This record gives sequence, structure tokens and C-alpha cells, in this order.
Amino acid sequence: MSKLVLVPTPIGNLGDITIRALEVLKSAGLVLAEDTRTTKILLDHYGIRVPLRSHHKFNEHRSLEAVCDGIEGGTVTALVSDAGTPGISDPGFLLVRRCIEREIPVESLPGPTALVPALISSGLPSDRFCFEGFLPQKKGRQKRLSALTGEERTMIFYESPFRVLKTLDQLAAALGGDRRASVSREITKKFEETLRGTLASLAGHFRETPPRGEFVIVVAGTSLKDHTEETD
Repeated sequence: MSKLVLVPTPIGNLGDITIRALEVLKSAGLVLAEDTRTTKILLDHYGIRVPLRSHHKFNEHRSLEAVCDGIEGGTVTALVSDAGTPGISDPGFLLVRRCIEREIPVESLPGPTALVPALISSGLPSDRFCFEGFLPQKKGRQKRLSALTGEERTMIFYESPFRVLKTLDQLAAALGGDRRASVSREITKKFEETLRGTLASLAGHFRETPPRGEFVIVVAGTSLKDHTEETD
């Protein structure tokens, strides 16, 4: 049966891909990739030869109907992002929604995503959490931060190395510099690192140490009371 299959790809280490994901990619009639050059590195590593087509935030609106037409025409189509699970801070939502509207089967495979290992490694409560992804770069940023001041659950953010210090400073201003937090970078890669402390101490660290890599920031919610202090 023709369908859309969302296939998670490694967030760093190429070994972090499931056997099932590889089988889907090998058998797909078309792979939609956020960046075909990045996906080709993965496919070449596993000796997979399938047609590739770009599908990213700049062309996904205008390509939706053509992709859906192809699936209805019998092409099993796999969607991948550059790293991790499609639709999680990556393109995917619009295509999934349109397929559902057109009653095209959609299947999502389990697999890598940076937020889970960062949360578990943080040492902060993981029974209840909220994923905020990337904060708005400009419009709506302060409004979003203000809305989180009363959040009881552990909060998870993605950030680039160019804005991680700014984000830590703004989180400290909004939530308090003594709020417990952790910063994970380069998850699954050679220089993977997780730092734990307060928002203020973590911001201080990156003022002294230039940020490198992709970052996940995990921040304690307001419900964290009388927590045993960790060694910074």
C-alpha cells in the first residue's frame, strides 16, 4: 500500500538508526529530505540507492499536492529531516496534515530525537515535561518567556550555538538566575557534553567558553521544591 512514512535519522552518530528505518529507506520509491546532501551521506554509508527530493520549510507549501499525488499514484514515500524525527522542530507537520486530509495513510517510526537523552541526562524531573523547541528569534520571544514563568513542568528548548548565551541570559531574567538547569551539546557525537547548574552559572560558563555544536537546554519547572543541590 502506498503511504507516507516518517523516518527518524541519527542526530549525530550514524549508528543510531533502527533496522526497520533502514528497511523502509531501502524499499521506498522516493525519499523526501530536508537537505539531500546531508541525507545522501547517510544513505551512502548504508549503501542505499533511492530517488531523493528536497522537502524543506522553503518549498513544502508549494510541493504538498504533488507529493500527495505521487503517493496516491503508488509511490511509497519516506520523509526524513537532517537529524532526528521529522516534524519535531523540522519540516513534516504540513505534509502529515495534508495526507490525513486526503486520507493517505501515514506511518511514523520511532527513533532518535535530541530532547529525550538531554532530559534524562539533566537530572531534573522527567515524569512531566513540556517541549518548547526553538524560542521565537524576534517577534513573540518575550511573550513566550513571560508565559513560562509559572510553568510547573520541566522545560526543554533547542538552541543554536549563536544564540545559546542570549537564551540562557533571557531565561535567567524571566525565571530567576538560581533556577536549576542543564545544557547538553553534541548529543551522541565525539564531544558530547552535559553541564548542570543554575541558569546564571551556565550563562557564566558560556561567557568564558565559546559555544560550539547544537544545544538542548533543560530547565526546572516551578514545582521543583527542596531539591537536593547538585554539585556545579
